[in-house]
Parts: sequence; structure tokens; C-alpha cells
Amino acid sequence: MTKSVLREKIHDIIDEIPDDSLPALRPLLTHLAEDYWKPVIEPASPEEIAICDERMRDYQTNPEAWTSIDDI
Repeated sequence: MTKSVLREKIHDIIDEIPDDSLPALRPLLTHLAEDYWKPVIEPASPEEIAICDERMRDYQTNPEAWTSIDDI
């Protein structure tokens, strides 16, 4: 089952819940959604730092070769 099909089935289930039961469901759904929006951000590895440093040197050497975010 794809994620979109599963999500649609969950929406269908929620649509069937009586209105007076929805307040009981909200804390659970809120808790599950909060976990999704709290990604784990790890420090960059030495290899990642080296890649970033190399790109910065490339940019400082020849900024004309780069495309600005405004131009994308």
C-alpha cells in the first residue's frame, strides 16, 4: 500500500468518526504530527565539512560561474 493510499484511508476513517469524538482524537494526531516536524539534525561529518569548504573556495575563486538563488 502506497503512502498516499494509506493517507487517504486514514482520512476516510477520520471522516467517519462522530463529531463529538473528534476532540479526543486531536491530541494523538497533534503528537504524531509534532514528531514529524522535529527532524534530527546532526553535526556535519568531516567529509561534509570538506565538501562545503571546497565549494566555498570554488565560489570565492570564480563567483561568476555560480547561479544565484534569485536567478533560479
